[in-house]
Amino acid sequence: MSIAAQRAVAERLRAAFEAAGGQPVECSILQPARVFLDLYGEDIRARAYVTQDPDRGEQMLRPDFTLPVVQMHMSHGAEIARYTYSGEVFRRQEDHPERASEYLQVGYEVFDGRDPAAADAEVFSLFSEVLKPYGLRAATGDMGILLAAVQGLETSERRRAALLRHIWRPKRFRALMDRFSGRAPVPPTRAALLAAEDPMAGAGTMIGLRSQEEIAARISALREDAAEPPLSAGQVALIDAVLAVRETCVFALEHLRDIAVDMPSIGTAVEQFSRRCDAMYQRGVDVQKLDFEAAYGRTSMEYYDGFVFGFYPEARPDLPPVATGGRYDALTQRLGDGASIPAVGGVIRPDILCSLEQGQ
Repeated sequence: MSIAAQRAVAERLRAAFEAAGGQPVECSILQPARVFLDLYGEDIRARAYVTQDPDRGEQMLRPDFTLPVVQMHMSHGAEIARYTYSGEVFRRQEDHPERASEYLQVGYEVFDGRDPAAADAEVFSLFSEVLKPYGLRAATGDMGILLAAVQGLETSERRRAALLRHIWRPKRFRALMDRFSGRAPVPPTRAALLAAEDPMAGAGTMIGLRSQEEIAARISALREDAAEPPLSAGQVALIDAVLAVRETCVFALEHLRDIAVDMPSIGTAVEQFSRRCDAMYQRGVDVQKLDFEAAYGRTSMEYYDGFVFGFYPEARPDLPPVATGGRYDALTQRLGDGASIPAVGGVIRPDILCSLEQGQ
């Protein structure tokens, strides 16, 4: 597929987003690495290209547009706005070397807190319309429901924070759930460390970056955690029940309402899901057939904290998603220096659309 063909598709998509009210914006290809590192931690280094500038410090080739667009918007105040953009993004693909590490993205972002459900429906229905000719499968989810479920667990704040931090890493999240519920034994090395009267005795010369005080504080925190009562089997079962919801939106809503009877912490998020379904229906989306997966979005960028969606070519499971998106309210608050505004958006990859058009 040619770059010219990809750019032609990108221009067509961007024109559709402009027609929907998106104001065109541009973002620098080189972005300050600090902002991405502050948000995602050192893990982002495995997914992005990082370089050093003698004057500007550590820089990162733009791994996506959403974060710089949010920064730009919040620097001018938390006003209602719609944006569209197109350009290259850069992602390291060590786990999937067959995938492109540089490709075009076209996006549409909505900053509007008047009716979040309506904004979700606006973005999803717009993406559905522009992608309709390609016959893609749509998948949806809601990170807000899972986040609310974890926040409602009857456990220590430290344990809740750990689970929330790793909610986008399913294997690590499951390992923590097993540990906190007592289903996984304490590793022998940790058990020995916690049982030692003086864990630092015989430690030898300090050669690491952490001070002895920091190590002692960490051991103290581990001991406090070990003294916590385990999560009950009932709470674990409820989390598992939420994660297992995978049905069409209408049936998923019924199922989640049943779970909310025993887990009231998810009630508000479930009703937001209900309002979104109504708003989508009003925009012509067939929610009777639209798939919903409560666990969907857990391997996406960590800034999604509500509605999430994706579009996939079912006949080409070897390809990445054609489009992904979601709600990222907390990101605007984190970058807003005291201000915030609910926001939702998504991106489309023209290169994958070109591959589908050309049957590659």
